[in-house]
Amino acid sequence: MRKNILTYLEDTAARLPDKLAFSTGKEGMTFSEVQKGAAAIGSFLAKRSFYGEPVVIFMDKHPRTVTSFFGVIYAGCFYVCLDEKMPEARMRAILDSVCPRIILCDKKNQKAAEALGIGEVFLYDDIAGGEIDRDELLTVRRRQCDTDAIYVVFTSGSTGMPKGVVACHRSVIDYTDALSDALGFSEETVFANQTPLYFDAPLKELMPTLKFGATTYFVPKMLFSFPVRLIEYLNEYRINTVCWVVSAFVQISSLGALDTMIPRYLTKVAFGSEVFPRAQYDLWRKALPEAEFYNLYGPTEATGMSCYWRADRALATDEPIPVGVPFDNTDVLLLTEENTRAEQGEVGEICLRGTCVTLGYYRNPEKTAEVFTQNPLNSAYPEVIYRTGDIGRYNEHGELVFVCRKDSQIKHMGHRIELGEIESAALKQTGVSRACCLYDADGKRIALFFVGEISEAEMQQELSLYLPRYMMPAVLRSLDAMPLTDNGKIDRRKLLEWAKAEA
Repeated sequence: MRKNILTYLEDTAARLPDKLAFSTGKEGMTFSEVQKGAAAIGSFLAKRSFYGEPVVIFMDKHPRTVTSFFGVIYAGCFYVCLDEKMPEARMRAILDSVCPRIILCDKKNQKAAEALGIGEVFLYDDIAGGEIDRDELLTVRRRQCDTDAIYVVFTSGSTGMPKGVVACHRSVIDYTDALSDALGFSEETVFANQTPLYFDAPLKELMPTLKFGATTYFVPKMLFSFPVRLIEYLNEYRINTVCWVVSAFVQISSLGALDTMIPRYLTKVAFGSEVFPRAQYDLWRKALPEAEFYNLYGPTEATGMSCYWRADRALATDEPIPVGVPFDNTDVLLLTEENTRAEQGEVGEICLRGTCVTLGYYRNPEKTAEVFTQNPLNSAYPEVIYRTGDIGRYNEHGELVFVCRKDSQIKHMGHRIELGEIESAALKQTGVSRACCLYDADGKRIALFFVGEISEAEMQQELSLYLPRYMMPAVLRSLDAMPLTDNGKIDRRKLLEWAKAEA
């Protein structure tokens, strides 16, 4: 039984030592280089009695960063990743939460790391090529359990304060195996990673790469602003698998790049984190008719993605893209407000149970207790489930469908309104590629932002054909592009600030 994620790396490094594991396109590291570098970092930390504590990694997106992740785990510690592009206030909030004794950085970020004034700063180059103490690492390995923490990933809290999600060996192993089985990864898989390494999303590429001996390329962020150049990159490195947030796909298709060039080696397309606008999804399906498409769903608090839908059937014109079925060893509980199972066609909160559920929020027992709760359907023994805050239902095919966030159901002018219904109406308009609807509770106003080829007046007129008067947005703005968070999702917090500024 596998109980430590390092065995993925060790097994593959022994089998395929000289194969390229991770690369920026310009610089890469083989599996042997990653394993040796990680073991050296682990030896360095272990010999200095670092164990069971956070180690901050402050590095640019590079194979060295991934090597550092596993070096920290070799020492029996858990990593917390920072990036220079993070807002300083967020970075400070994370450091105040974890209180690290050590920061591991590259030369580029050394001054910034030292300026933080927290913990002792060590350079990757000074320790990754150092001595590997096999005895010290063996001692650590004997102490490790599969429930030991291996990383803390910080998500945005509703109050603006980041929450640190703690994951362990067991949940990541379960996630790696289930995701790989569902999507069919192999040694021949060539990934193109899109998200920053300080989120959990890169696990979709990092862990299967280690499991199978695949290869992951870290796509330069600037390429996502130049879709044709991005496709050229995918073709240059013969990328056959992408697992991206929806915004990355929309950026390419909405600007017509697929009419100019297609990613000709792409055979597996997985998307998630947001609802894929049907018009843009259809453009991708048309451009890559032979590729396999997957919709992925799941929260950081359940290690990553928890459900998948393989696009093996045509969807009706107005049918939402399902999120499908749970991964192996994961169970979905669709619970009503009375904590009973939702009936067929009835909506309920999507709750998850199984090994995928993480350990909770770092040093935040109050927030942990709010959403990591006892399974209300089990009164016989302790069983923790995670309440996602998402509303879903099952369709006629028995597939789970995401409906909305609990907090997107509002009461306005005496009516209960689903903001997603307004977004859907906007996306029905020809030439509209993105839409985001929010509610300014202070001003009691609905706000709609969209990206498209029609004017605000035209959008207002078209919406009036679909929506009752009480659902019409009071704030309606056309944008050249949606503001995005670091991991490529629509930045709803920024849009809400803009809506409030319209008051």
